[in-house]
Amino acid sequence: MKQQWIAGCAALLMVGLISGGSARSHADADDPDCKGLPSAGDLKALLQQAPISGGNAGGLFGGTKMWAAVVNRNGEACAYATSTNDQSQVWPGSQSIAKAKAYTANAFSLDSLALSTAQLYTFTQPGHSLWGLNQSQPFNPDALGQNGGKHMVNGGIITFGGGVPIYKNGKIIGGLGVSGDTACADHEIAKRVRDLAGLNPPGGAHVDDISYSSADGANAFTHPACLNTYRNGIFIGTENAAVGY
Repeated sequence: MKQQWIAGCAALLMVGLISGGSARSHADADDPDCKGLPSAGDLKALLQQAPISGGNAGGLFGGTKMWAAVVNRNGEACAYATSTNDQSQVWPGSQSIAKAKAYTANAFSLDSLALSTAQLYTFTQPGHSLWGLNQSQPFNPDALGQNGGKHMVNGGIITFGGGVPIYKNGKIIGGLGVSGDTACADHEIAKRVRDLAGLNPPGGAHVDDISYSSADGANAFTHPACLNTYRNGIFIGTENAAVGY
């Protein structure tokens, strides 16, 4: 009787081990591939370093109050963080924007074409060829919150500065989104974070840089200047004043 009881317990234990192992393997298979991408801790450190790397970042806060998010090539959220230890000291609305910028930059870039969200601005204005793109893939509100959106495709399309694709060995591996200041300062910080992380596209850190009509002439990739706009440490100008109201 005792031997039968021991044998029964052993059988149950083996079933549990097999089932547990199977569950773990299935969970591992469902996890997104985030290898080679910055972790939340990496993002925080890079965000804190970026404002003091490369001169004045401009904007309202000099790029010091930021959310950042990273997605893999499948668009799945791998990491997100704030530059401050207290998340309440970064605009709450910037969390979804950073995640959507990361998704957008990855969604519309290739190995052969690095396209920042800043470069999409003019294309998506009324009368231009991509008008309506912003409404094509809504952001999933379940991706909000301190632990929201991890391993999810958060979606959302943002077509102003702050999102850049990220690369390794010449291949696109995902997207990085930054939000918490003006769109122009967001782009500066995103560009610096990518450069500090060693994840630039094949053409270099500036191949998908933001373009301003006041500095570069009007073109299809033009982005308007923001308040206190700097690019690569050089003052560009400021947003036009309101007229007629």
